[in-house]
Amino acid sequence: MNFYRKIIQISLFKITSLNSFSVALKIGIGLITSKILAIFVGPNGMALVGNLRNFLTSLENISTLGFQNGIVKYTAENEKSKTELERIISTVFISLLVVAFLLSSILFFTVSYWNQKIFGNNAEYLIVFKVLALVLPTYGLSIFLITVINGLGKFQKVIWINIIGNIIGLLISIFLILQFKTTGALLSIVIAPALLFFITFYLVQKEIQFLQFIKLNVFDFRVLKNLSSYSLMALVSSVLGPFVFLAIRNYIIQNLGIEQAGYCETMTRISSYYLMFVSTILSVYFLPKLSKAKNDSETKTIFWQYYKFILPIFVLGLTTLYFTRSFIIELLFTKEFLPVTDLFFWQLLGDVFKVCALILGLQFFAKKMTSAFIIAELFSLSVLYFASLYFIKIFQIEGVVIAYAFNNLFYLMVLAVYFRKSLF
Repeated sequence: MNFYRKIIQISLFKITSLNSFSVALKIGIGLITSKILAIFVGPNGMALVGNLRNFLTSLENISTLGFQNGIVKYTAENEKSKTELERIISTVFISLLVVAFLLSSILFFTVSYWNQKIFGNNAEYLIVFKVLALVLPTYGLSIFLITVINGLGKFQKVIWINIIGNIIGLLISIFLILQFKTTGALLSIVIAPALLFFITFYLVQKEIQFLQFIKLNVFDFRVLKNLSSYSLMALVSSVLGPFVFLAIRNYIIQNLGIEQAGYCETMTRISSYYLMFVSTILSVYFLPKLSKAKNDSETKTIFWQYYKFILPIFVLGLTTLYFTRSFIIELLFTKEFLPVTDLFFWQLLGDVFKVCALILGLQFFAKKMTSAFIIAELFSLSVLYFASLYFIKIFQIEGVVIAYAFNNLFYLMVLAVYFRKSLF
């Protein structure tokens, strides 16, 4: 009970707190958007939306160079030193600006190539990449601004920006999907983050007079060197991961059809909603605990707190979801998506294995085990990709979720062996 009291005290579980409202709002908006997509674009459009989201996730992380965690750390440490803040903010801002315009230029002159890779032979979606090339510089800069004020401890401001961003995304999605169907859905994904940049800049500028910190003469390569270790871990998982999922989905489209890929994306979206709660509690409660753990005994206690109290609740929730899956699909999507119910068992089983592994994988970040994390991540992504191709040939679309469950079980076993001293 003492553990539950501690959990209840953190912002995630304070029903009236701004953070809880933000998380709930994000999930609610996601569900509304999913319903609109289901009605107006169907499984085919859902598959294309999934492809674009994976591509944008990689692009956003490249445009920020994976610096987010490092920026938070160094901004927080130097909050009271204006000189150091100027050096950090100026160096990162100028670097990201150069990278953003470079990526934007490359994308603009290669729109046909990327359209073919992401959407196949659908030339009608070229406009999506042309718009993306124009607004891309705002992506990395928006994330950078949010990261800076997060590091300065302006927690509520960060949450408000997220809330406003989610609302903007919903309104843009509704308008564009109603007007242009699938093309509108794709454009909304591209345009919403660009609009958020202007709101973010306005709120940040009011808070810290951001522009006064930007000075070309204080640019320092040592700042980039300090951030490089954070960059490496972030880029491996957040850039390569989406590309692997994109490759798997394209394989499904080519071999099973775009409709089947749409069912797969639908299952992934449902999974992402409930996994959001686990990932949030891991970051706000368990990561700080693991970071402070001084030995294997303390780490073991934290691991088993998670397995004793969080995992059973999660499994109970998934069990309920499994037996109400048909109702959930019709509620969130349409009857056209009922074939997704065939994917639930292996997806939910895979999510249980994933949630078991997440707490162990958090140790990589808590103890800054860069090399071990990269090796484990590359290994996991390789297993997922090749297992997916193998099982799809045998079990068709169900092979994707079987491969997902297999990979997460295998990854859990690897981590259990690697962290056996802390776990057992």
